Amino acid sequence: MSVDALMPIGLELSVLLLAITVFVADLLLGPDEKRGLGSYTAIGLGAILCASFFLDFEGRAFGVYTSDALGMYFKQVLLLAGLIGVIASIDHVDESTPARQGEHYLLILFSMCGMLLLTGAQDAVLWVVAFELASIPFYVLLAFGKDKRSTEAGMKLFLMGAISSVFILYGFSLIWGMSGSTSFAALGAAPAEPLFILGVALVLIGVCFKIGAVPFHLWMADAYQGGPGPVVSILSVAPKIAAFAGLVRLYIEGLFPHQAIWTPTVIVLCVASLLVGNLAALPQQDSRRLLALSGVGHMGLLLLALVAGTHNAIGALAFYSLAYVVTNMGAMIVVTSLRDKEGSAKVNALNGLSQRSPGLGLAMLLFLLSLGGIPFVVGFWSKLTLFWAAWTANSTILKGIVIFGVCISVLALFYYLRLGRAVYIEEPEKSEPVQFGIPTKIAIGICAVCVVLMGVFPAVFIEPALDAARGIVIGSP
Repeated sequence: MSVDALMPIGLELSVLLLAITVFVADLLLGPDEKRGLGSYTAIGLGAILCASFFLDFEGRAFGVYTSDALGMYFKQVLLLAGLIGVIASIDHVDESTPARQGEHYLLILFSMCGMLLLTGAQDAVLWVVAFELASIPFYVLLAFGKDKRSTEAGMKLFLMGAISSVFILYGFSLIWGMSGSTSFAALGAAPAEPLFILGVALVLIGVCFKIGAVPFHLWMADAYQGGPGPVVSILSVAPKIAAFAGLVRLYIEGLFPHQAIWTPTVIVLCVASLLVGNLAALPQQDSRRLLALSGVGHMGLLLLALVAGTHNAIGALAFYSLAYVVTNMGAMIVVTSLRDKEGSAKVNALNGLSQRSPGLGLAMLLFLLSLGGIPFVVGFWSKLTLFWAAWTANSTILKGIVIFGVCISVLALFYYLRLGRAVYIEEPEKSEPVQFGIPTKIAIGICAVCVVLMGVFPAVFIEPALDAARGIVIGSP
């Protein structure tokens, strides 16, 4: 086996090698010497992310995996999410579980391996294994705090994950039985028999559990509210982005000839997620639950790109994923870190944040404006690109959904600006500055800089996403 044959999975192998070195270091270091593991992991992920821009990792591996421009774009988004999440974890893990830091970073890295593999899986077996590798570490990470809320959050995520795996495995068993192959390349030619249709639907339902689309979203608010802050910040974006990358491989490249079978279901899921997610977020008084339910609405927008199914829509999905990672992670790190430091993540806990810590308040305002799609931060461009791609797909139904999505996005401004009012208008309950550690500030700073930078120079990030999407062959891997 040559080095060239392994290059398509070079990023995954690099993350795995980093995990092994973290494991060895964890064994060798004493209980009081493990804080450096977080910095080492962050440097390693940063180096891998940089390498992805300068080395050629494209190609096919073992006949079941492809690494193309679109997959590389998703991988870079996921590596950025992992890097930010690890940096945000350093203070939290050092304070809450100082003797178990190695386990924390190992679990994140193993999950990253699964997510990276999912972006290029071309076979049902690898696809399922990658999905489980991406998901299972979070069952442990979410319950890492070992308090009542954290344990409950981990258990709910585990139960939902188990249910989702059952749907996916049973669905693929039907698809395999009717098509005679686990390769996505063979699915387009499979006969559209009732059992095949049922299998396609079951797999979609299983994935919707993982991304939190309505009506499979009920675990999200409780999981986000109870889990450790840095874990929740990664969980809120990275596994979902990986899931959509996997959906593109399966439904756009593999099952696109059967689009008439699965599109109506995705349309219903899209509209329901947009409506229910945003309406449910309106009355929330806990900022973590609010962001969780607003995330349901964002999943609806990403499902809109899947319904459109054009190259422009897939490129818009990739760019939206990047924008959502830096925006939602930034907001989630702020509110969860505030909970860790001051014991509350209620909306009123943000009161006067701009007066107490001006830089932190400005960063939170940028994240909220971006989530709401206000010009000219990155969230505006990501929504505009997605709506444009769906509108130009020449479908009356899609145009109707776009109009509905624009209206519901205006509704979402009410709860985002409610948080913004708390940050900038309400009087603070405390006068002293919020004491965040340097790593946490760095993580928030990275997100804030990305939100502004991508908002000022959107074409630099949109064009590569659109170009990458044009490289895939819709309906045939």
